[in-house]
Amino acid sequence: MRRGAEATPGHRWFTRDYRVGVGTLYYGDVATPIEIEDRALAHVKVVIATKLRRGESFTLSWTHGPGQEVGRSTVWLHPSIPLRFVFDEPEPALLSRAWIEDLANSANSSGGLLIVPEPEHPRP
Repeated sequence: MRRGAEATPGHRWFTRDYRVGVGTLYYGDVATPIEIEDRALAHVKVVIATKLRRGESFTLSWTHGPGQEVGRSTVWLHPSIPLRFVFDEPEPALLSRAWIEDLANSANSSGGLLIVPEPEHPRP
């Protein structure tokens, strides 16, 4: 986990294990990078890459993390804008098909991609 950041259960983009690395999403020339727990970022990356590969534009929304002002933010994602994912953990996360489906359903809605919590139990 990044120094100075404390993961708390109140922030939806953190998974159940609050002692894991925090990745960073750099989008365009935004002054403040977006910090998202590594496992969540790995799942978000799959959904974002799929939509951008199809040439689709959409929004990404998240709740502000620890050490930031209370609130939420939204960015418009477009295939022509540079995007970089940086992970604290050197090994890739094991992906949950159920979580990817939940995130993809969110991304395909009129509200855009909302970083929803990982499902507690895998679906059949």
